[in-house]
Amino acid sequence: MNILQGVWGAVVDIFTNSGYAYFFTDGGSKNLIMIIISFVLLYLGIKKGFEPLLMIPIAFGMLLANIPGANLAVQYHTLDGFIDLLAGRLVDETTGAVLTPGLMDFLYFGVKAGIYPPLIFLGIGAMTDFTPLIANPQSFILGAAAQFGIFITYVGATLLGFTPQEAGSIAIIGGADGPTAIFVTSILAPSLLGTIAVAAYSYMALVPVIQPPIMRALTTKKERSVVMGNLRPVSKLEKILFPIIVTVIVSLLLPDAAALVGMLMFGNLLKESGRTERIAKAAQNELMNIITIMLGVSVGATTSAQTFFNLRTLMIIGLGLIAFACGTAFGVLFGKLMYVFSKGKINPLIGSAGVSAVPMAARVSQKVGQEQNPSNFLLMHAMGPNVSGVIGSAVAAGILLTLLG
Repeated sequence: MNILQGVWGAVVDIFTNSGYAYFFTDGGSKNLIMIIISFVLLYLGIKKGFEPLLMIPIAFGMLLANIPGANLAVQYHTLDGFIDLLAGRLVDETTGAVLTPGLMDFLYFGVKAGIYPPLIFLGIGAMTDFTPLIANPQSFILGAAAQFGIFITYVGATLLGFTPQEAGSIAIIGGADGPTAIFVTSILAPSLLGTIAVAAYSYMALVPVIQPPIMRALTTKKERSVVMGNLRPVSKLEKILFPIIVTVIVSLLLPDAAALVGMLMFGNLLKESGRTERIAKAAQNELMNIITIMLGVSVGATTSAQTFFNLRTLMIIGLGLIAFACGTAFGVLFGKLMYVFSKGKINPLIGSAGVSAVPMAARVSQKVGQEQNPSNFLLMHAMGPNVSGVIGSAVAAGILLTLLG
């Protein structure tokens, strides 16, 4: 009998100290809901293919962060907080217990110190072909126009009571560039990082759903039917000089954007120089893959129930959708202006690709154009504004950091 009582006591002890028991406490339901949300995001990434390379790591990081007692949620939001955590000076606000650093706290340091996003941009640069943009420099206008959604949303977020720094972090979702959103938010409003990252990557994945209705509403059948001419050939010298010139011009104008733009252009120079194929491939593959894993999981680990589960989260997701929709709309509207000034030679649909979701936004322009005119091939023309949007979102980030950082 004593043995059975001992075994039963051990079983009760294990259950009482397990995460399962925590679900029956006052705050446990929030953790359970967050775990269910992580399952939904995993489903979207795995089954539906919504930005799986980052959606799956972020969702799994969210899952780990909300397992009670695992100590896998990020516990600090500033570099000073990281030092205090290591020194044993941070305490749990509810229990008063001293917090000890966990795995995600160390991985998250790469986000907070601004290491991961620029390295992601290095890999993106090594994979990006700027030829359509060089061949048609007018694409810069469309890439810039699509960033207007960021600044409109910034005003709206401040009117709703967010601080200027929080409003800037929310607004950058409109650039449809996950690493840029993470980079800006980690500096301006780190407590919102998980929410903004999930929103940014969700809307990037939903480009084929969100953009077409806006594109059709703002253009006529005649405009959507425009067939654009072939792009001019671009020389090797132009491809090599482009990343160098863009780095110098943008970095001198906005030093806060230098980390993102500089690494983007450095990666592209590795690709185009013809002398560094080995490290260009490493940047495209091994480095990009490793950083993507660490970035996604550590950002997902900031989405603990205590920081994610509130009304502000819903407001941020809604404002992010407005930012993205406005960016698409402004790109199309500027495309219509170029249609007028070019006397019908430019298809306004390529303006929607000015958001930074490469290459999905360009594919959407191609798809909507072909719906109206099956002989229309807009993909390469849309890639110009699309890659311009990558630069544009980094410039917008530099503006926000300069004004608000």
